[in-house]
Amino acid sequence: MAKLRAAECREFIAAVIEKAAEMGVPVSVAVVGPEGHLIALERMDEAGFITPDTAIAKAYTVAAFRSMSPRFSDGLVIQQWFKERNPQLLISLAAMTNGKIAASGGGAPVFRGDEMVGAYGISGGTSQQDEEMAVYARAKVGWAHQSTAEPQASVKEHINALYAKAGITGRKL
Repeated sequence: MAKLRAAECREFIAAVIEKAAEMGVPVSVAVVGPEGHLIALERMDEAGFITPDTAIAKAYTVAAFRSMSPRFSDGLVIQQWFKERNPQLLISLAAMTNGKIAASGGGAPVFRGDEMVGAYGISGGTSQQDEEMAVYARAKVGWAHQSTAEPQASVKEHINALYAKAGITGRKL
């Protein structure tokens, strides 16, 4: 079983902070293991006081729901899925987990091959800004946010439909 190590999490966090500084958007970044336990967290000096909790919640949510279905490729897809089916459940889950559930952009799983080894959450910018930082940092440190296992055609179709309903253009599986 592969594991994310704190040192490599710090490299990812440094890359996110590099991009955040370039964009002028102070953020907090959290990385959790596949079970949702915190590995690393950092808050930039000017980031809002609630951003560390939000970053942890985003990472925790991705870790929790990624294991449920390959349909949950990121926080935006989780949010859209719940919006369509049962928005009250998402609120109830947040209450049941003491606020650890937050479906939003800026969070995704981390894969090694087809094994999920963790997840991250970024908070402080808009969902789009958080996602831009994540894309930059993943590329810089070589993290994959998708399994190498090929999703079924029906899963791809479903995710692409969710992206379209959420108004996310330019992203397809």
